[in-house]
Amino acid sequence: MRPRTGAWALATGLLWLLAACGRPAVTHSLAIPGGDPGRGVFVIAQAGCGACHEIPGVGGARGLVGPPLDRLAERTIIAGVLPNTADNLVRWIQAPQAVVPGNAMPDMRLTQQQARDVAAYLGTLT
Repeated sequence: MRPRTGAWALATGLLWLLAACGRPAVTHSLAIPGGDPGRGVFVIAQAGCGACHEIPGVGGARGLVGPPLDRLAERTIIAGVLPNTADNLVRWIQAPQAVVPGNAMPDMRLTQQQARDVAAYLGTLT
């Protein structure tokens, strides 16, 4: 007796899912040329980013206004509109109102280097 097409497709899909079990999770990092993750943590703390965001590795960063920034390097989109690339992340950090006018993230008046350092730290979060 021949299996029904729907049941066959379901069984095949389940086999693929089972085959994927036990594989290590793929982790990503977002390399930011010219950025220093160590300086980035310092800038994040000094700028008060933790008042609005939860940020792993930054003491006291438990804000609930903005999204938590854990696993940021693995995200495909930032700010709801930008592909998560090094240049876009730096641009968003430095001038969020220019990217999405009226959004809740204030312009923190970071220099290009500071934004690059912050992005370098966030790019390590997987």
